[in-house]
Amino acid sequence: MSIRRAPIYKTVLKIALLAAVVVLNWQCRTLRAWQALRQVDFYIDRVSGVNLAGVELDHVRSYEDLTLEQTLRISQALARGTLPLRFRLHLVAENPADNPVTARLERLEWTLLLDDHPTLSGTLNQVYRLRPGVPQEIPLDFELDLLDFFEKNLQDLVELTLALAGAEGVTKRVGLEARPFIETPLGPLSYPRPIRILTREVGRTS
Repeated sequence: MSIRRAPIYKTVLKIALLAAVVVLNWQCRTLRAWQALRQVDFYIDRVSGVNLAGVELDHVRSYEDLTLEQTLRISQALARGTLPLRFRLHLVAENPADNPVTARLERLEWTLLLDDHPTLSGTLNQVYRLRPGVPQEIPLDFELDLLDFFEKNLQDLVELTLALAGAEGVTKRVGLEARPFIETPLGPLSYPRPIRILTREVGRTS
């Protein structure tokens, strides 16, 4: 009794077809994930916890409202050649309600813009699932020395900081240049170039 064996090329063909189906499935999943992320709107909601040279400025409404002690502390830091600024930026990612797919943000490369001036750059390595119609807050904490990026007088630097805190009478700009990433079976995927996330005016003009 003889046993007929399938020609080897048929086995190879089956394996090739199976591999093609797997790759096609990966590509479809990647395309859906990419399209979902492209629908997400990123914007800056607010800034909080503004601290300049150890002085909390969230409740200081204008440069003239600084106390003598606060002005002295900031001036002393400036005289030492340093002006450390610390604050939290509340970024929001909003997946539109009419988008049927939950977007998945795997990584965010960013550059902080103050008054349209590039300052710090970094990467947020945290996964966020962005459900349709549900704004997702993404807090980003920043610490930098203003003197590393700006050559201005004391009042200009303080007003830049007060604008972040929502002070009256000064208007500056804060924003991010960012590249959102998703991880796919075919590797990381991002926008071809950085997007500018709401380089908006902060502070209120009187």
